[in-house]
Amino acid sequence: MSPDDFTASHWYAIGRFADFPEGLSRPLRLLSQDIVAVRQGKDVKVTRADGRPCMVQARYGHVWTTLMDKPRALYDMPEFLEEGRRLVTAGAIGVLCSGLRAVENFLDMAHFPFVHTGILGIEEHPEVEKYDVSMDAERDEIWATKCCFFQPMAAATATGGQITEYKYRVPHPYSTILYKTCPIREGAWDLIGLFIQPTEEDACIAHSFVLVFDESNSDTSLLHFQQNIFLQDRMILENQVPRKLPIDPRWEMPTRADASSIAYRRWLKANGVVWGTAKLAEAA
Repeated sequence: MSPDDFTASHWYAIGRFADFPEGLSRPLRLLSQDIVAVRQGKDVKVTRADGRPCMVQARYGHVWTTLMDKPRALYDMPEFLEEGRRLVTAGAIGVLCSGLRAVENFLDMAHFPFVHTGILGIEEHPEVEKYDVSMDAERDEIWATKCCFFQPMAAATATGGQITEYKYRVPHPYSTILYKTCPIREGAWDLIGLFIQPTEEDACIAHSFVLVFDESNSDTSLLHFQQNIFLQDRMILENQVPRKLPIDPRWEMPTRADASSIAYRRWLKANGVVWGTAKLAEAA
């Protein structure tokens, strides 16, 4: 199945610059199509299977490409220009599910006490308090704000449990960014994000990052913290049925904690997204 227009119109991260050795052709998949990436000096060139070149840009610590000749503009993250922040990227992790599933899971706070026990939540505090979800019509993206949750170890810099405030942003069907209370700088937000490379309708590669104010932890400790969280999520994602994301409201019974998920599914449906989504007939 060919990608729908909205899905095809975006830029996608395909790796970090360091992931492409000089002069070595690297075959990749994007939206069920074969592409080839080759690093030439300070640039990475990407071509389709038929040899036609793809547009490429380097932003947010990653190389991005698109299969469209006139794609939508890549969303802006001005925090990447702020002094004092550290960027740590976690590399590529393959996941056997729709990339849309991975984005939705990232938005879900209810699983913290049970999947990330002792880190992002504890079973004694499973409640998800009411939060706000809104649509930024000008930029066509979703925001969830005033998200508060008790966490025993909210970040690698944390020294004890705290009520952590979150803001979630979905500016792209396959990207999501979390803005989290910074444990060491009052009024500041640390960023954690996923750039999903959808390889097939039911398979993807996750490229993650943290952009933080942190002078005490090594890159290795920040990397291990982030990878540990995502690998815990991967076990859940790969056991969900179906692998593609259901967006029909008749499929599942949502709760108050699912407000961001509901908004995300409605947003996908309103934009005509069908690639990577499940039909009711696939419930079995």
